[in-house]
Amino acid sequence: MQQSVLPELAHTHTRPIHWVATAAAVAGVVALSSLLQPGPATAAQAAGPAAAPTPATTAAPGTAGVDFPLACGPVQALVVKKASGDLDGDGVPETVAVVHCDAPMGTPPDGVYVLTQGADSTRARVVATLVDPKARNTVTSLSVADGAVLATFLGYSTADVPSCCPDVKESAKWQWKDDRFVRSTPAGAHSV
Repeated sequence: MQQSVLPELAHTHTRPIHWVATAAAVAGVVALSSLLQPGPATAAQAAGPAAAPTPATTAAPGTAGVDFPLACGPVQALVVKKASGDLDGDGVPETVAVVHCDAPMGTPPDGVYVLTQGADSTRARVVATLVDPKARNTVTSLSVADGAVLATFLGYSTADVPSCCPDVKESAKWQWKDDRFVRSTPAGAHSV
């Protein structure tokens, strides 16, 4: 192999200054790219004879400041679970909230409420009670899927069962039909 007559080129050996220059260049590119962002994406739906008007995209109602129908005495109502989705098919999402009193001891019963918010309102309001706290249930799961509210909760077979020890596990599904929420039980109740 023949040796080169030229001395080794300076750029073939890395030195700390090369790494500093590379890091500065990468940082500059990242900073510049954060300043030059594309505009928000927009999509248009083709208008046709069967095209229905679509409402503006709205966020699901929040739970802050909502007056839940719950008598908590000196403690506050506490939202422990929530899920959102369009429950009545109008294109505007509703929020389903699991709420109980923020008791310092024990497990207070849960209430499940549906919230909506009018276009001209700044606060959400309760429009339906799916599970009343008087039923003494504890909701273990909550979701909204395909316009239906799905929940699993623990309850009691009789009023004689102590609050510490629920003995029934139930699943329920609520769907909006004929201007009201209709409950069905997909899996049925069974003992814990």
